[in-house]
Amino acid sequence: MKNIWIFNHYISPPSIETGHRHNKFAKYLVNDGYNVKLFFSSVRHNSEKNVISDDRSYSIEETNQGDYIAVKTRNYKGNGKQRVLNMIDFFCGLFKVTKSIKKQSGKPDIIYASSVHPLTCVAGILIAKRYKVKCIVEIRDLWPLTLVEMEALKPNSIITKLLYRGEKWIYKKADSIIFTMEGGKQYIKDRGWDNSIELSKVYDINNGIDLDVYHSQKVNQMLEDSDLEDDGTFKVVYAGSIIKSNVIDYLVKSAEQLSKEYKDIKLLIYGDGTTRAELEDYCKNEGLKSIIFKGRVDKKDIPYILSKSNLNVMTGAPVKNLYKYGASLNKMFDYMASEKPILSNIECEYDILEKYNCGITVKGETAESLTEGILKFYNMEKEKYNEYCQNSRRAAKDYDFRKLTDKLEMVISETLKNT
Repeated sequence: MKNIWIFNHYISPPSIETGHRHNKFAKYLVNDGYNVKLFFSSVRHNSEKNVISDDRSYSIEETNQGDYIAVKTRNYKGNGKQRVLNMIDFFCGLFKVTKSIKKQSGKPDIIYASSVHPLTCVAGILIAKRYKVKCIVEIRDLWPLTLVEMEALKPNSIITKLLYRGEKWIYKKADSIIFTMEGGKQYIKDRGWDNSIELSKVYDINNGIDLDVYHSQKVNQMLEDSDLEDDGTFKVVYAGSIIKSNVIDYLVKSAEQLSKEYKDIKLLIYGDGTTRAELEDYCKNEGLKSIIFKGRVDKKDIPYILSKSNLNVMTGAPVKNLYKYGASLNKMFDYMASEKPILSNIECEYDILEKYNCGITVKGETAESLTEGILKFYNMEKEKYNEYCQNSRRAAKDYDFRKLTDKLEMVISETLKNT
């Protein structure tokens, strides 16, 4: 039985959260005979909840899909100084807590350290070196590129240069690298690092969907919602955060354009966020009734909601290089599993919608382009529309977490082979 330690600052145990990437991996790894321990921050992101309220440096929750070990970290709000200190707490705490866990149950065979922030990967590499074991690092966001593209950092600032240097160090020292986007190798080449980083140790495993759970929820979590009834309307559904970077205002403008001529097209927006109130007020003031903000819903309700749609849409702000190396949006895999077509305005060089022909990515990133995309599916012949549905089903099967875990186990095997 292989012992694997997973480091992820922002994961939570199944008693709090079930849909996270590493919850799914842990579930199938345990089924395949692995002994899994998952280390996470005691503070849940965007929440004041701290699972450790006393002086303990860690707590353990034993589950049927591994032991979840909370590392004590400070509370924080927003993205300011306290959040950075919370990251440092987790980084430092890992060294102390893993030492105790090793004394109790022995060292791991391999450490699997996942970003978002790079300190978790650094801790994984250093702790693996301490115990003379292998380390896989997983890159879910390209830091500092993402921060630069979102204009949170200047391209040539000292901090940015230091972060790039640290990123390169992580890639060099890791025994294997997993990117959640397909263009990881190309990213390393574009940075000019392929002369010092072995591309043979670079893999990609995207996000995905647990189809067994998804289909069970679709059947058993029926939601009473009159807007989802079969009333002859063409239902376009968005499910996700309503924030500036997701440009839901494009969908509002698209609904405004469509409402002038098409009374049987309805846009349903499920979710919440910082721009929701403003957009709802605009729709109310303009008397726009073809787009409806449904509010936050439980994750378990999403499969049923999407099963009632005719078209699922995902949107993002135009950012030059953010999606250049691929996209790993969780909602995309929920959309695929619904077996309905997908409309996107997120252009990337590794377009999964194009690869599987399960949807369309419109060019131009405007409300007008979204309107054209919606009408393309609205007017589509039934036979062609059904092909998109079948292709979504095929794509979802390829991104089922059972298959993705098989890929992860292959990476583990290859990494250990090079001992």
